[in-house]
Amino acid sequence: MPDSAPRPHHKPLARWADYFDEFEGGADPALVSEAADRAAVLFVRGARDSDDDAVAERLLHLAETEGIETIAEVWAGSPVDSLAGSVWRLYLLRTWVHADPLRVAREYDAGRARAEVAEVVAGVADPPGPDELRAMVDEVLRGIATREYADVLLRASAFARVVATGRALLAEPSDVEVRRMLLLAEQLAAASDLEGEGRLA
Repeated sequence: MPDSAPRPHHKPLARWADYFDEFEGGADPALVSEAADRAAVLFVRGARDSDDDAVAERLLHLAETEGIETIAEVWAGSPVDSLAGSVWRLYLLRTWVHADPLRVAREYDAGRARAEVAEVVAGVADPPGPDELRAMVDEVLRGIATREYADVLLRASAFARVVATGRALLAEPSDVEVRRMLLLAEQLAAASDLEGEGRLA
């Protein structure tokens, strides 16, 4: 005869991330890093193989639909010489341009005559106003799905180098801000080289 006593109620399991965080020390850093790397491979390689304009638009607006904080949670801790680390730096660059396009335009304009990169690589219209800067950085992000990834990184690096040069020439930015942008340019350039050699993973 079946037991007629009521069964105890079981709470549903928490989200996976919360579930792992309940353990001392949180999620295993190695597992988090592996997940970030896998996501970056699917993100970049999958987009490149899709041949779909809609994919490029989704990549472009990912930070707006998901939030830059969500992207940071996935990729911000990745090494600079990894695919995941390079993706994070591209989104960081776009977020910064969209947050302060007037300042970016002023710094880019100041640096474009002095930076040791071809303007055609950086790819900004002349004159480089706020709208042109936003359009350029959006086109860079779309390139993940439409161009060779090494070229995307090289173009972003060239742009960041022009801005770093402009910052160094203007009075307002601090030395820290100049160094930060120059470092970003160097990291993107190094990632471009690794990608060209087939060693960015």
